[in-house]
Amino acid sequence: MNRIIITNVHIIDPENNIDKIGDIFIKDGVFSEQFDDDAVLIDGTGLCAVPGLVDLHVHLRDPGQTYKEDIITGCRSAAAGGVTSLLAMPNTIPAVDTPETVAYILDKAKDADAHVYVVGAITHDLKSKTPTDIDALKEAGISALSDDGRPVENTAFMAAAMKKACELGIPVTAHCEDPYLAGGKVNEGKMSEMLGVKGMPAAAEDTGTAREIALAAAYDLPIHICHVSTATSADMIRDAKKRGVRVTAETAPHYIMLTEKELEKRDADYRMNPPLRTEKDRLAMIEALCDGTIDAIATDHAPHSVEEKSDFVNAPNGSIGMETSFSASYTVLVKSGKMTVSQLIEKMSCTPAKILHINAGSLSVGKPADVMLFDPNETWTVDPDKFHGKSKNSPFKALTLTSKVKLTVCGGKIVFNEI
Repeated sequence: MNRIIITNVHIIDPENNIDKIGDIFIKDGVFSEQFDDDAVLIDGTGLCAVPGLVDLHVHLRDPGQTYKEDIITGCRSAAAGGVTSLLAMPNTIPAVDTPETVAYILDKAKDADAHVYVVGAITHDLKSKTPTDIDALKEAGISALSDDGRPVENTAFMAAAMKKACELGIPVTAHCEDPYLAGGKVNEGKMSEMLGVKGMPAAAEDTGTAREIALAAAYDLPIHICHVSTATSADMIRDAKKRGVRVTAETAPHYIMLTEKELEKRDADYRMNPPLRTEKDRLAMIEALCDGTIDAIATDHAPHSVEEKSDFVNAPNGSIGMETSFSASYTVLVKSGKMTVSQLIEKMSCTPAKILHINAGSLSVGKPADVMLFDPNETWTVDPDKFHGKSKNSPFKALTLTSKVKLTVCGGKIVFNEI
């Protein structure tokens, strides 16, 4: 059925400054005016309807590590979290450094439950040795450039990629990290000392952030800073914006809800890169979101197997997050009164769509019918065994969150329904 009517729902659409009870009409994959034809009727009483979420930072592990996740299961997980568009990072095996790999991902994503946008690598195999053919990658269908998973160590390569990306009208998303300072397991400080493991200093992230801001300022080019986690990086981004530097930034739900204190459990599900930081840093991320310094909330969804995560010290970095991102962010920001729902949706849908230059983030008539319904009053306890992806490595496990995704429509198709 290609016709859906959602009735008596609380519509919140920041792009159109709409906040009212009403009906939503979907026909042939787009939002439509009212019509009388037969349609699937969905009672939205007590629920809120918002534009589908746009996640700027997702690792789908496909190709190469599909035992952790694949394009189909990753998008199934996205749908369960209200995510209708996602940006797939290039650190697959092989890396997304050839048109053939881009084509593989886009072809497989045709049948997925979310719109998949592909990030092309800046350097071959993400090794900062040889630049990729960016024109060829763009022709193959990439939507952004990054070596995420690693920083681009060669500054000249990074500058060239930023220039080329600007010409092509796509963003560069930067994994900000000095590899000579990095390499630790948890945040460097009291926690790393207590655990007896090598720490990763905030300076590793901050020096990387400083370099990318300097490039953006020197060449008057845009740059998007990934997974901001430190107060100092937030301060630098805030200052750069005041100076007119074309910088945008994202943080992740775990950096606004959790701190390094979680590592006392010696559970590798709480290990990611950047690592969970201090309470000062957590509060700085919230402040930066609220004052507009940080533009977006993205998950850095990074699936790993239970076996891989069983060894606290030697496990790979990363945690999953698409099925909890909205509820966790709502709990920290909206329930506390720091943001309205409309402001949160700007951070999780409207602004990410603008950064990625995609036709999303709005409920306007004629736009692709990507919409998420949620219950703002439902509380639920996170149980990774009920997730829809392959991996369970959630840092939100066993936490009780407020607001629950109940229905996701992607391109006019119902891809998740718990009403």
